[in-house]
Amino acid sequence: MSGFEPFAELDTRYSHESATASPWSAAKELLTRAEMYWLSTVRPDGRPHVTPLIGVWSKGALYFCTGASERKGRNLAANPEVVLTTGDNTLSEGIDVVVEGRAERVTDRDRLNRLAAAWESKYGPEWHFDVQDGTFRHAGRAALVFEVSPRTVFGFGKGATYSQTRWRFS
Repeated sequence: MSGFEPFAELDTRYSHESATASPWSAAKELLTRAEMYWLSTVRPDGRPHVTPLIGVWSKGALYFCTGASERKGRNLAANPEVVLTTGDNTLSEGIDVVVEGRAERVTDRDRLNRLAAAWESKYGPEWHFDVQDGTFRHAGRAALVFEVSPRTVFGFGKGATYSQTRWRFS
């Protein structure tokens, strides 16, 4: 999906009259450079759960990791549908991005090694992961790695011409 350009649509109901749809390149750049993302999952009893985490945008998907026994890991075992958000924490400029999709477990050793290298490149050596038994390993603990290929992404442009763009991937 890395060369795929999704269809962009401006929602005029929530956009300034002179706004235009934000380009996918702006959202992709934000997803690539963001240091923090907010992951929304659903507990087995239906209550929402939101937590900040780090991640990597690579080849058209967003990747994150978690321990299997952590709240988000247990939620994903019951329901893999997620929302990830990131953006510029300002009101007058930038764009906020919301990614909707399904979290799929990554266990392939070669992919995990590439992702571990991407994590370390982005966040530094304190985020070095070894790959073992289909997981990331750090300080003796295992972390499951998940890929979220976007189904829909929303971009909320801020500033003088507020906008809401929807990118469809299917």
